[in-house]
Amino acid sequence: MGDSFRNSTTYQWMTGGQFVAHPGDIRPAYDVHIVDREHAITRGLADFALRDSEQYYMHVDPANHVLATTMFAGGVVMPAVWTRAWGQGRVAYASFGHTYKDFDVPEARAIVQRSMLWASR
Repeated sequence: MGDSFRNSTTYQWMTGGQFVAHPGDIRPAYDVHIVDREHAITRGLADFALRDSEQYYMHVDPANHVLATTMFAGGVVMPAVWTRAWGQGRVAYASFGHTYKDFDVPEARAIVQRSMLWASR
C-alpha cells in the first residue's frame, strides 16, 4: 500500500505516507512498539518482534494517528501502524506484511484483521 501509485499525490494523501526504502534489507529481527494501547485496533496487544522481514522507512503525514512505531539503527523512530480520516471514510495502514511469515505473529495478524474491520465501519 505504501509503495503503490508513487506518482499520485492524492493517493499519498489518502494513505498518509509513502515508502522510501528498506534500510538493512531483510533484518534478522525488529520490534514494533504499540504507542496507543486504547485504540480499537491495538487494544490489549503487546509489543512484538518480527523476524526475517523488512522494516519500512516512510515519508509520513504528521496528521496520522500513530498506533505503533518501530526504531531504526541510530534511534530513528518511524510510525509503523496508523489511522486517518479520508473524506467520510477511514484509512488504516500497517507497514509490515512484506512476507507471509509476519502473520505468524499473533499481534501482527490481529492488527491487520482489526484494521480491516475498523476501516469498514
